[in-house]
Amino acid sequence: MTTATARATTELEEFRVELTGYAYRMLGSVFDAEDAVQETLLRAWRGRDRFDGRSSLRTWLYRITTNVCLDQLRGRDRRALPMDLGAPTAPTATALGTQGGSWLEPVPDAAVLPTGGDPAEQAVARESVRLAFVAALQHLPPRQRAVLILRDVLRWHADEVAALLDTTLPAVNSALQRARATMAERDTTAPAPALDREHRELLDRYVRVFERYDIDALVGLLRDDAVHAMPPYPMWLRGAADIGRWLRGPGAGCRGSRLVETTANGGPALAQYRPDPAGGHRPFSIQLVTCSGGRITGLLHFLEPRLFPVFGLPSRLDP
Repeated sequence: MTTATARATTELEEFRVELTGYAYRMLGSVFDAEDAVQETLLRAWRGRDRFDGRSSLRTWLYRITTNVCLDQLRGRDRRALPMDLGAPTAPTATALGTQGGSWLEPVPDAAVLPTGGDPAEQAVARESVRLAFVAALQHLPPRQRAVLILRDVLRWHADEVAALLDTTLPAVNSALQRARATMAERDTTAPAPALDREHRELLDRYVRVFERYDIDALVGLLRDDAVHAMPPYPMWLRGAADIGRWLRGPGAGCRGSRLVETTANGGPALAQYRPDPAGGHRPFSIQLVTCSGGRITGLLHFLEPRLFPVFGLPSRLDP
């Protein structure tokens, strides 16, 4: 492979990551985002003769991706987290509910975040894939969602967005104003705390006590108002005491699990492998652990084994 070819391949992969990140923010699902980018490239290939060069290739591909995402979102319920849909439940098996619904999904950093480049732009990109931010985006009508991402995350000019969406400049500015107002109501402006030494040690302690299944110690790491949820089940819990009751009771099947560190949505994450009766450990959940003030504030367990290959994780752990 020549140097020029290698450079072109790298640039193409970086642009694919950029498009996937855009589609993920629009759709809230890593699987839907990957499908959208595949459909974009397929449509671009089929319509390559119609590309007249009046816009850049990048703009043309973003236009296709936007249309693909808008098509996917047409008539579909927004993706959400259990906490968005009702009050906390009791820590009982009957409160778990039935699997189903359109849930927000975590995404591996490598799939949506660029490597290298300007540190300030990287920081903006990381904040814009935080789960709280992506969840808030799902409250916006699809076209407002596209406008906000293109203007405030990707830093496109308003006239570029108007051209991409085949609309007027006043319409873009109006949509952006309404989208910003909705996002402000969702309180997504506070940045996620950096993984400093304190949070790193807290996460390490959580891994140790979870693998020992020392629930008293685990509860001691939680803030009193911590939340716990397990999509695709609608149940969610609020409070360290109720989380402890769940883990000692219906959730006790997690005893003996092993945790593998990974990254998701711009921060640390854990892949949980539960004991397999046939031996070893099998994929169970991707955990996002949120922290504040030296305590764990949230435990989100995404019970979707299909995510493990997306995160580049092994299909099982041997004994």
